[in-house]
Amino acid sequence: MNSSSGSKYTPRPMSSRTTYALGAVAVLVIVLIVVLVVRWNSDHSLKVQGDGYGTVRDPAVSALLDSDGAIVLGKPNAAKTIDLYEDPMCPNCGSLEHLFGQQLAQKIDQGKLAVRYRLVNFLDAKSASKDYSTRAVAANECVADAGDGPAYAKFHTAVLTTKQPSENGGDRTNDELVAIAKDAGVSAEAQQCIAKGQRVDSARNHAQSAMATLKSAVGQVRTPTVLDGTTDIDVNESGWVDKIAP
Repeated sequence: MNSSSGSKYTPRPMSSRTTYALGAVAVLVIVLIVVLVVRWNSDHSLKVQGDGYGTVRDPAVSALLDSDGAIVLGKPNAAKTIDLYEDPMCPNCGSLEHLFGQQLAQKIDQGKLAVRYRLVNFLDAKSASKDYSTRAVAANECVADAGDGPAYAKFHTAVLTTKQPSENGGDRTNDELVAIAKDAGVSAEAQQCIAKGQRVDSARNHAQSAMATLKSAVGQVRTPTVLDGTTDIDVNESGWVDKIAP
């Protein structure tokens, strides 16, 4: 056979069905990319409010542990009190504290605001020990019961941000929680309360009660949730703190 006279191949035209299918896939990919970009921009559009202020610093600010487990951080004559529902393992709660915690601290020091923390434990199962959220709630109660506002603020902030374990396997022992409390300047008595797990049973009951209250208020258990009275605050708006406590 003469190699110079090799056969010629003419490709068949692509069917309209195939063309439409590929076009649909391309459109779907473009839409997906747009959605991801919009979502990324939304997640990264908020800036840290009050950056540089730090945690509560005024010694006149107290921490008060109510009989129902709610922890009130503020001055006795604070102009307004809001309710903040958080799970110690909740990543979005950590984000809220990172983005708005310093601004909240400044409002608390100024007496414009008090925060009633209502801590829940629905993410227990996401921890290695299967009870981290409950133990962290108990630790918060131990620290708050000592009454030192600035020390509680430092402890709470650390537990929710820089020292927060990751979901699905993360954890901290009671001894590690004690170390966080010590770094925050918490009393020796409160540290011992954490180490011995003295408030774990009551914290579990308080957390369950808080979840029932939250579900009644907004129709579901979701954290973080901020309530100004009965108003569910949109914490995705950068100016929400100034709106409720100008």
